[in-house]
Amino acid sequence: MESTPALAAPQPNYLIAPSRHGHALKPSSFFPEKRHPSAASLRLQKNPLTFRGVLQQPASPLTCSATLSDTYSSEVNELADIDWENLGFGLLSTDYMYTMKCGRDGNFSKGELRRFGNIELSPSAGVLNYGQGLFEGLKAYRKHDGNILLFRPEENALRMRMGAERMCMPAPTVEQFVEAVKATVLANKRWIPPNGKGSLYIRPLLMGSGAVLGLAPSPEYTFLIYVSPVGNYFKEGVAPIHLVVEHELHRATPGGTGGVKTIGNYAAVLKAQSAAKAKGFSDVLYLDCVHKKYLEEVSSCNIFVVKGNVISTPAIKGTILPGITRKSIIDVARSEGFQVEERLVAVEELLDADEVFCTGTAVVVSPVGSITYRGKRVTYVEGGFGVIAQQLYSVLTRLQMGLIDDKMNWTVELR
Repeated sequence: MESTPALAAPQPNYLIAPSRHGHALKPSSFFPEKRHPSAASLRLQKNPLTFRGVLQQPASPLTCSATLSDTYSSEVNELADIDWENLGFGLLSTDYMYTMKCGRDGNFSKGELRRFGNIELSPSAGVLNYGQGLFEGLKAYRKHDGNILLFRPEENALRMRMGAERMCMPAPTVEQFVEAVKATVLANKRWIPPNGKGSLYIRPLLMGSGAVLGLAPSPEYTFLIYVSPVGNYFKEGVAPIHLVVEHELHRATPGGTGGVKTIGNYAAVLKAQSAAKAKGFSDVLYLDCVHKKYLEEVSSCNIFVVKGNVISTPAIKGTILPGITRKSIIDVARSEGFQVEERLVAVEELLDADEVFCTGTAVVVSPVGSITYRGKRVTYVEGGFGVIAQQLYSVLTRLQMGLIDDKMNWTVELR
């Protein structure tokens, strides 16, 4: 029996994966279930954008490498049938994921979009046995006009490359990373929440997928991206969260991997986090492991302390993740006239702070309502944001959603 002809071969960056049964996908089978446009096909275009280490921001919206035909574009623009009003921060299976492999030569192959689903790994894969893996997190937002905004994707690409060097792994170039993100987002466009209802969370992974028994770098690596529509990270939403300072367990040590987004960093915080949540706290605030008195970060976000017109945050010194939202908030705060200090911040400074807030891709900006340290509870805002956190949150989120002019050149627009 003659197999179905394959879709046209892509030019720049990725392929269309065959089905799990080994046959090339028919055009109708590549699209979401219950949608079978008769003339649907994929146009694969070379993006004219060039990259020289850092993404060059265009003046007009981008047309991504993977765009759907005019026949199918109306189908993609139809929103998925889910409850957009009650999105939490949990996984919703979407349509497509992106994968790209790298062998012993250190070069990544052309990537491919394939149906979201399980992947196969050897039981002796480096990521399973020795934790050789990294991940990133970024978001896509839908504008009022229907176009899509990515927020600083080149920063995630650069951070993954920095982490890969520490974990002895090859990494995609900035261009490969950003193109893969754009392709994955547009293939899952119907899962991007309406403006103001949430965002599409994008999770790139880089893992040692090759088989290895002795302790050594993996012989093969897989770069993978999947996405999910999300709402607020904390169950409190934008209401203040409540933290407890952990003074026995530590998130990171000097010379370790606390400054990169390796997967093992997050498993290590689960014990303290679970204990804190069982006592009614939202999350854990960690101290440095040497002096046990200086603030480091919360389980998955950076911390800021406000006193008067001064905003202080722990300096990046190898044990703290260089958050992209952290970096953005610092720039926004300075542009708004605040003095920002990156330095050692003693835990005692929490006692007389005016405000405390957290930042991260998932949480964006989250106000802290109280912090408990050695049994003493210090309360800040009641029921909402502090004045300064609200101001910074408003500027950043309006920029991310395309509601104000992007004078920082941080967003990448897709259509």
